[in-house]
Amino acid sequence: QVQLVESGGGLVQPGGSLRLACAASGSIFDVGAMAWYRQAPGKQRDLVASIGSVASTNYADSVKGRFTISRDSAKNTVYLQMNGLRPEDTAVYYCNARIANKLWNYRDYWGQGTQVTVSS
Repeated sequence: QVQLVESGGGLVQPGGSLRLACAASGSIFDVGAMAWYRQAPGKQRDLVASIGSVASTNYADSVKGRFTISRDSAKNTVYLQMNGLRPEDTAVYYCNARIANKLWNYRDYWGQGTQVTVSS
């Protein structure tokens, strides 16, 4: 079994910062790409940022220059540093990771989600 556990969400004022973390644990033989998605009420789940196994990164246009994704491969952990937060960043943030089992079959796993609220 594989689990992704997220932490770091909360309430922050506009212009503030938060750092999300997501740690993968369990029967892991390899971790490929990792990513953060978010879903606001009544909207679809959208990609925020992704990072490959060799640390190539990709960002949604709305967060470029404000958010930074990084990973610690030794800890199977991905981070999302969020600066300059805006009310429109309010959403539930989900961690995603592509993980291989002992047969080297990859599949996507999701975290439980962590709430980020940006409000004064």
